[in-house]
Amino acid sequence: MARPDKSAAVAELTDKFRSSNAAVLTEYRGLTVAQLKTLRRSLGENAQYAVVKNTLTKIAANEAGITELDDLFAGPTAVAFVTGDPVESAKGLRDFAKENPALIIKGGVLDGKALSADEIKKLADLESREVLLAKLAGGLKASMAKAAATFQAPLTKFARTADALRSKVEQGGAGTPAPAAEDAAAE
Repeated sequence: MARPDKSAAVAELTDKFRSSNAAVLTEYRGLTVAQLKTLRRSLGENAQYAVVKNTLTKIAANEAGITELDDLFAGPTAVAFVTGDPVESAKGLRDFAKENPALIIKGGVLDGKALSADEIKKLADLESREVLLAKLAGGLKASMAKAAATFQAPLTKFARTADALRSKVEQGGAGTPAPAAEDAAAE
C-alpha cells in the first residue's frame, strides 16, 4: 500500500502535468543551489522548476496520460512546469544551459506531444507569441492596404484621365470638338 505522503506527491505532480502547457525534463547534476535559484528566475513567472523523484514523477506523468517520457526518468531529474508561453521558458533553459553546461535538457512535452531535447532548443529559437502575433497583424494590415489600393486604382485613373481631358478642352487644344450649335448652323 502506498504511503500517504507519496500518494499526495504523485497527485500534486499529476495535477501539474495536467495544468501545464509544457513540461521540460532536465538533469541538474553539478549545479549549485545558487545556480538553481538563478535558473528558476530565468524561466520567467509562468514556470515552476522542481527537483523531483523519478519513480513518483513517472507514475504522475502516466496518470496524466503522458507515457512518452518514461525513458527520460533516469539520473537526477528536475522538471520545469510551464503554464504560460513555452517559448519564453525554453529560451531561459537554453540560455542557462549555454552558460552552465552542467544543466542538460533531456526532453519534454508540449500540449501532450513529446519533444526531444533538440526540438526544445528549436522551440527556444522561435520568437515570442506576442512578436509572432504582431507580425501576423502587420501582414494582414499590409494585405488589406494592398487590396484597398487595388480597388481604388481604376477610380484614380479615371479621375486623372477626366482631369486631363478637361484641361485640354480649356486650353483649346487641337482635336477639341466643335460646339454642336455651330455645326448645325454651318450646314
